[in-house]
Amino acid sequence: MLSDGEASAHLGVGARSGVPVDEVLALVDAVLREAGLSRTAVRSLGTLDARAAEPGIAGAAALLGVPVRGFAAEELAAVSVPHPSARPLAATGTASVAEAAALLAAGTDTGADAGAVPGADAGAVPGVVVAPGTGEPAAPPARARAVLLVPKRKTRRATCALAASVPVRSHEDAPGARLLPRTHGYIAGEPGSPPTIPTPHTTAAMDMHTHTDAHDLRHHGDAEVRDEKLIDLAVNVRTDTPPDWLRRRIADSLTGLAAYPDGRVARAAVAERHDLPANRVLLTAGAAEAFVLLARALPARRPVVVHPQFTEPEAALRDAGHAVGRVLLREEDGFRLDPAAVPEDADLVVIGNPTNPTSVLHPAASIAALARPGRTLVVDEAFMDAVPGERESLAGRTDVPGLVVLRSLTKTWGLAGLRIGYVLAAPGTIADLERAQPLWPVSTPALVAAEACMSRAALAEAEHAAHRIGVERAHLLAGLAEFDEVRTVAGAEGPFVLVRIDGADAVRERLRSLGFAARRGDTFPGLDRNWLRLAVRDRATTNRFLQALDQALLMGG
Repeated sequence: MLSDGEASAHLGVGARSGVPVDEVLALVDAVLREAGLSRTAVRSLGTLDARAAEPGIAGAAALLGVPVRGFAAEELAAVSVPHPSARPLAATGTASVAEAAALLAAGTDTGADAGAVPGADAGAVPGVVVAPGTGEPAAPPARARAVLLVPKRKTRRATCALAASVPVRSHEDAPGARLLPRTHGYIAGEPGSPPTIPTPHTTAAMDMHTHTDAHDLRHHGDAEVRDEKLIDLAVNVRTDTPPDWLRRRIADSLTGLAAYPDGRVARAAVAERHDLPANRVLLTAGAAEAFVLLARALPARRPVVVHPQFTEPEAALRDAGHAVGRVLLREEDGFRLDPAAVPEDADLVVIGNPTNPTSVLHPAASIAALARPGRTLVVDEAFMDAVPGERESLAGRTDVPGLVVLRSLTKTWGLAGLRIGYVLAAPGTIADLERAQPLWPVSTPALVAAEACMSRAALAEAEHAAHRIGVERAHLLAGLAEFDEVRTVAGAEGPFVLVRIDGADAVRERLRSLGFAARRGDTFPGLDRNWLRLAVRDRATTNRFLQALDQALLMGG
């Protein structure tokens, strides 16, 4: 993260003739606030040379105490900008004066922060800098690499962007701006960069100890964005939800709040959706309540959780006094399930499908192979409705002994704050869980939402959303593949992807400074600080994230 003490920041400004100083300066201050910098961090203000003497631009630079750098239209046009616009392209030949000027100014920074050596002999041999006071050749000065800190922001008559000058060692390839052609829509890795060598990472196939390790099982993605204005790639709830029709249904239910909740209609709707009798359905306050009920209501001598996966099941089991065993799936196996890794005497087994955070969709047959007489097999299908056709789902199956399937409506429909999910299991298991529930555990608005989300129209909408997620996930994965430093878990099927980056914990912090929240991976057993989980978002958001990721990787050297 850049600070005022170490930043080498450069503004790019585009403006119409006659723009006043106060409009330019107000826009500049807003951009600096977005970057977390003050005016003292600014080294120059770049613009089109034909606008360099414009009173509004020159006056703003004077008040900032920085020089104006005018660039020819041909120079600006040679820079591929991440946020092109047709109007400036037609008027000046560049698709964004602000972004191109900022990147050019930062990429040609020759100040001390870019590696120039003060006091170097002006008559020295070109390319050789003499270290002051030694007479010996010093290391060649570092060059500058430009990264865009704040993309183009605009008012009615001005645009502004902010770039930073990042020093580059003499042995590194350093184009002025690390950008792909505009058609790519994002910044990606430089061609020919050496591959990142991963640190060794091994996992045991089975670990049956009672764990008191450093994994924070209570950490959830919402903690990454709480109280901060960040673009959210940490939480897996679908954006732009709940849809308007569902909001209206929930709002209409508020007129009935005087009556106690009656879950019979919603329970019947869930049962019909999965072609099951109602006595095989239990409505819960989200999947989290179901994990607590399972831990408290069902006898278990040797519970096992298959990791990496959502940590709440293990936390609930521990809280209920159970010693929990772990089966750790291996990165070298693609985090895919080997049923033989689960010990035969495990009498309660928990696994996610598709698994959070790996996004692996296990074959239904592999999971069903875990079933045994006397064993409860818990399958967390919270993200199954994000898989087109819900293939590999075990919901609705009555031929698998001991099967318990958990579903959540919070992810696809954006109802995390309403808390609604359900359990599908044999009638005896449902009765045991229901006895452990408090009275009226699910509110009337949540029951109405559950009923509404079981309709044919809602299921069709969810299916469409699942296909859309697949398209957007492919776009994210294609962008991530451009980075030599990033390795993704293959075969992702959920609305998120898991990536490995050496030093991902530091990358995550730099991403935060650039306005993006990613889910840390080291709280999941079987993963460490080198992992991040990224939610799938729309294409525009993904493009902005990929640009920020490129900058975050550059900032780390």
